[in-house]
Amino acid sequence: MAKRALLRSLSDVDIRLIRVFITVTECGGFAASELELNIGRSTISKHISDLELRIGLKLCNRGPAGFSLTPEGKQVLDAAHDLLAAIDGFQARIDNIHTHLTGTLRLGLFDQSTTNPGALVHEAIRAFDAVAPDVSFEIALATPSVLEARVTDGSLDVAIAPIHRQSTALSYTPLYEEHMTLYCGEGHPLFEADLTARAADLDLAQYKYAGYAFNSPNMMAGQGLGLRRAARVQEEEALSLLIQSGRYLGYLADHVAETFLRKGIVRAVAPGDTRYSTTFAGIVRRKPASDRKTEEFMKCLVDAHAGGVSASGG
Repeated sequence: MAKRALLRSLSDVDIRLIRVFITVTECGGFAASELELNIGRSTISKHISDLELRIGLKLCNRGPAGFSLTPEGKQVLDAAHDLLAAIDGFQARIDNIHTHLTGTLRLGLFDQSTTNPGALVHEAIRAFDAVAPDVSFEIALATPSVLEARVTDGSLDVAIAPIHRQSTALSYTPLYEEHMTLYCGEGHPLFEADLTARAADLDLAQYKYAGYAFNSPNMMAGQGLGLRRAARVQEEEALSLLIQSGRYLGYLADHVAETFLRKGIVRAVAPGDTRYSTTFAGIVRRKPASDRKTEEFMKCLVDAHAGGVSASGG
């Protein structure tokens, strides 16, 4: 005889538990999801146990062997994504019924985005507020992979992040460029190196390198130069500190490095070989279609960056 599901109806608490479950699977475990959820591991574990109890299924394995989904857990995860998409679709349709735009626009940004002179997000916000004054904002900072995951699961409406590995579930609208160069700090053996030197002649692999701990154009650039990552960071602020120490090489956006260059405390390393550019895009889900407020904000973003992808840095 088939086992009957224990879950008869969904409450707000159930939906919250489902969102926790999705986040844990995206992060790859309880410990990795602590920062994203901003709650302790024991609380996360209890939430998952409560969800398992509510639906009468074991969702994941956790222990010395690591975190993994059970076969039932994989099916529940698919159903959870469908559920949240349906909820978002309902909310979008209700929003579209209103004669004017209301609700909350949830925007995600990558670290240091606002300091890029090519990033005119503030102008887009100004224009959007003029046409949708009753819409409130929630703005979050996160890594590109987390931003894309949150747009995919519907917890963000729009993200602005560098284009790296594009997801077929997302739509990318190029907005502006960011130029990156390898730098070293005062006291580093390469601080006095000739700026016209070639990277191959400097034997960069012998020096410590600080880089992002997540997949990004930054990671690819470092690997392309054969650099050995001796320090992993999540934010550009931490990266700049390590570079300024004079003990690490690292990539910085040129607009971030400009202040340090004026003070004479950092130097570009073989800029002719190490510099690269990356394109930042406005990212939304392909399905379900964006609601009216998200479409309007994307229009404001595109208009603010009119004329194609804007160049920034030096």
